[in-house]
Amino acid sequence: MPLECRPQQLQAALPRRQLLALACCAAAAATVPTYPASASGILQLPVDRLSNTYFLVAKTSTTAGLSRNGKRQVVKETYPALRQLGLDSSCWIWPSITQNAYQTAEVLAELHGVGRNRVVPEFSFLDARGVGELERLPLSEVAAALEAGDSLAPTWRPAPNVDGTVHESSADVLVRVRQLLSLLETQYNGDTVVIVSPDSDNLSVLQAAVLGVDLRSHHSYAFAPGEARRLELASGERPEPPTSFACPRPPQCI
Repeated sequence: MPLECRPQQLQAALPRRQLLALACCAAAAATVPTYPASASGILQLPVDRLSNTYFLVAKTSTTAGLSRNGKRQVVKETYPALRQLGLDSSCWIWPSITQNAYQTAEVLAELHGVGRNRVVPEFSFLDARGVGELERLPLSEVAAALEAGDSLAPTWRPAPNVDGTVHESSADVLVRVRQLLSLLETQYNGDTVVIVSPDSDNLSVLQAAVLGVDLRSHHSYAFAPGEARRLELASGERPEPPTSFACPRPPQCI
């Protein structure tokens, strides 16, 4: 008879520590469900169904922190807009770690009665788009130049800056925000999440990709500073694109 079929010989042959380990393994195996586990991976785009509801907020600013006017904007414009869209205190708020975005999240959390344990700082996926040499231009000119360049191809990037500033294409931005949405879909189920971005491009690229819109026209969904919207899905009614920026001459494609 094989050794594994003779319990007394097995007990005599194995040290007490190994017997305890075998007993623990047997008990754990008895509690493991027989059905296969399911897990979420990277989302396939476009998206017609999500586990959670998402609200998008852009806090575009020329200053590092939230100015007095910026705080007024959050209180008078962003907060009422989110309330009108149906947001309540049961939400999670995911802001970029940049000062203006995180401070915006703190104000929103206080106004909505959301506990600090539900404000989750995002360390990389919500970084503002790297604009390379365009960083030296006024904010309005940067937006116009990016729109003109992005209309050429999703892989177009601004020229690099001499200080090593990151220069990203809209396709680069999509990689980050797609990973963020995939993470949120894995971490939560049936929840409401507010994404607070330090710029518009993160959100307009995400919205265009979810709808299945060509990334070359993602600026059609650009966000104004402090603007809040609900993330629309491919199966739903598409939002009316706001007025886009204009640029008389596109920057060089590199």
